[in-house]
Amino acid sequence: MFKAQNVRLSFSGKPLFHPFNLTIENGEICLLQSKSGTGKTSFLKWIAGIPAAEMVSEGRIFLNEKDISFLPAEKRQIGILFSEPLLFPHLTVAENVGIGITSSLRGKKRKNLIEKSLIRAKLPGIEKKDPLTLSSGQQARIALIRTLLSEPSLLLLDEPFANLDKDIRESMVIYVLEEIKNLNIPVLIVSHDPRDRELSTKKPVSFRIFSD
Repeated sequence: MFKAQNVRLSFSGKPLFHPFNLTIENGEICLLQSKSGTGKTSFLKWIAGIPAAEMVSEGRIFLNEKDISFLPAEKRQIGILFSEPLLFPHLTVAENVGIGITSSLRGKKRKNLIEKSLIRAKLPGIEKKDPLTLSSGQQARIALIRTLLSEPSLLLLDEPFANLDKDIRESMVIYVLEEIKNLNIPVLIVSHDPRDRELSTKKPVSFRIFSD
């Protein structure tokens, strides 16, 4: 379970939004919607422990009842995915995906996990490809696989379905919801796209919407 208490973020003394509280249960998706420039991405980065240096923050965050407010990003067990996949161009698809896997898993088991994950995402047989030769939808799924294989306790998605055409978007939504169900972790999505409200029609994931 994820909790944010009395959150207030500001730049140069100007608050991004009114102080608020937020709780997300395991297996639940929370969608925060507002227009661009209202602090959605700043909020996600603050939760993940990678805020802008000039930002002033107030509030506490808890993950599975543990206060992680002052932990460094690498110790928060949070997966974050932005609208841009941010894949490494000098690495193959398999190498990009493998970044999310614990270093203790090696050899054949590591290889099999990567292959199975790509198959589950409907991307079989592309392990050796250059990620920049793939479509935007394929790149998005690869970035998501990498994030999920890090076994996060909380998943943060920033405009995850932006810039995807209708068919790719639908397959990406289905994949995300299936993985969330399997992991049973809280998920926070921020978006300004009204189409993302359609996620509430998908079952059996619990879903809540907050909008301005």
